[in-house]
Parts: sequence; structure tokens; C-alpha cells
Amino acid sequence: MCGMFANFLKRLTQSDPAPLPDSDARLALTALLVRIAKTDGDYAASEIAHIERIITTRYGLSDDDTAALRAEAEILETEAPDTVRFTRAIKDAVPYVDREAVVESLWEVVLADGVRDHEEDALLRLVADLLGVNDRNSNLARRRVQDRQG
Repeated sequence: MCGMFANFLKRLTQSDPAPLPDSDARLALTALLVRIAKTDGDYAASEIAHIERIITTRYGLSDDDTAALRAEAEILETEAPDTVRFTRAIKDAVPYVDREAVVESLWEVVLADGVRDHEEDALLRLVADLLGVNDRNSNLARRRVQDRQG
């Protein structure tokens, strides 16, 4: 495991994590988007494009910075512990408003390929719950995404 990610994951999963600096929170949340996109076994170009659009919009990044963040997040995602521990760690380190926005972004990725896969649905329900976002707010986030996608 790359030293940078080993330290990052250790900080993220320690028993009393401090709030993450913005750049680390950004990386952790992007890795979560990547994990959701990979759930159905097909990390589709449409999902990658959606992830890039989400992080460009949310963080105001240049194309190069967006591509670099996604590439780092892909590495982190492969090295991160199981989804439960990883997501709980994010919950403890990231403010609620950002976590709720991430659930909406996760729905964008899940719905990007036009298919609602049962595994993706189940993982998203689990992740939303682990992030402290209740079913009602997760469903509202999904509806907002579906309304935008028309």
C-alpha cells in the first residue's frame, strides 16, 4: 500500500478521527463515488464522466485537477477497508451537509448508466445509513436526481 494512502486510511479509521481537511474529505468522498460506480462490476465510461462532472462542479476544479483527484480516489478505493468501516470513518470526519450532498451525488452515479441495479441500490441504502442520512432524505435526493435527469 502506498505510504500516503496508508497514513490517510489510518487517520480516517482511528478510533477518534479529527475532522478531515477539505482536500482529504474530497478524496474520501470521491473514493466513495468510485466504490458505488464499481458495485455492479461495470465501471462504465458514463459513470466515470458523472463522477468527474460531480467533483468538478462541487469543488470547482480544473479538468486536470479533476482527473488527478479521480485517479487518486480510484487507488484509495482499491486500498480502503470494507465499505462499512470506510463509510463510518467518513461520517465521523465530514459534516452532515456534505454527507447528504454526497448521497445525492451517489444517486447520480448509480442512475448514470440508466439502470437501477439491485446491488447498487442495496449498497447505496447501506452507505446512506452509515453516513447518517435517513431513508427519507436519501429518497428525496434520488428524486431530485431523477427530476434533473428527466
